Amino acid sequence: MSPGPQRGRRGAGALGEGPRGADADEGAAAEGAAGDRGLTVAVTGPTGTFGSGLIPLLEDDDRIARVIGMARRPFDPAERGWTKLEYRQGDVRDADALREAFRGADVVVHLAFLITGNASRQTTREINIDGTLNVFRAAADAGARRFVYASSVAAYGWHADNPELIDEDWPVRPAARLFYGQEKAELEGLLEAEARRRPDVALYLLRPPVVVGPNVVGAKDVLPGPLAPLGRRLFGRPRRLPLPVPVLVPEYRLQLVHEEDVGRALQLCVLGAGPPGAYNIAGEGVLTAGDVAREFGALPIRLPAAPAEAAAKGLSRLPFLPPAAEWVEAVSRPSIMDTRRAREQLGWHPRYTGLEALRDTLRPRRT
Repeated sequence: MSPGPQRGRRGAGALGEGPRGADADEGAAAEGAAGDRGLTVAVTGPTGTFGSGLIPLLEDDDRIARVIGMARRPFDPAERGWTKLEYRQGDVRDADALREAFRGADVVVHLAFLITGNASRQTTREINIDGTLNVFRAAADAGARRFVYASSVAAYGWHADNPELIDEDWPVRPAARLFYGQEKAELEGLLEAEARRRPDVALYLLRPPVVVGPNVVGAKDVLPGPLAPLGRRLFGRPRRLPLPVPVLVPEYRLQLVHEEDVGRALQLCVLGAGPPGAYNIAGEGVLTAGDVAREFGALPIRLPAAPAEAAAKGLSRLPFLPPAAEWVEAVSRPSIMDTRRAREQLGWHPRYTGLEALRDTLRPRRT
């Protein structure tokens, strides 16, 4: 059983004492955002779902002079129409490579994170936990003013005593079983500690729900080794069912956000548009699993959510649960976030509702 939450101030401004920390007023934050010109921005994981939402915005922003994109897998920025971005091959486990790549960076955005794939738990932790700390420390050593990290709603965990609407003052707590939720919660605490030791770096955290959009799967490897190209071809994009199929679907509630809207939130953090801290972001509206099934072309037969949530909670407690099956914990209780802080303090307003974001994900694309 999870310990009761200890409520405390964990909102905007609490996770960094940088140039525009907790005591900065809104006018200073706005002045800082407007006054930043010729920024050099370093981004880890620039070709993933989040990067695909952010990089085009940085490319079009006159306040951004230069973008450094660091990734393990080689790519040609010109093929994507990116003219500002300079590719650096590197691994977040290599501290020296990070320091070299971040030289001269004003802002570092860390997006590289293993969610799916076939890496061992040890490798996943080396990349997700140790790698993230490496990135923050290298950013601080390089003199970066701001550090932007893509966290997740999963940091709150799926606990019975979570409120119906979660704001940023609610504490992050590890999930019971799901490694992704555990690592996201752990990392927020570790980054907070790093920011206290390096008060010259303003720390921004974004907590999105499920992110959807044209690049939602992108280059993620869902099949191992030599089968990876086949996996990318087969599972590269979600698709509607060719024929309507009846499906039993519990009325589980969820939020979605479009990758482009995540990119806009990241862009605002890059520019220091609001005080440092944590921000919930999500598209307008709360969907149900039945809504999602219908958009995929199924004929949802709606069931009460409570029995399915109870079953998911029971399954998540089974011993020796395979890693992939740990994700069942994520549907044991809905986590619906309040996004007012991002709107009021960061100036973020999503262009897509959750439903519109899902429809854009499933829209056929020209090849």
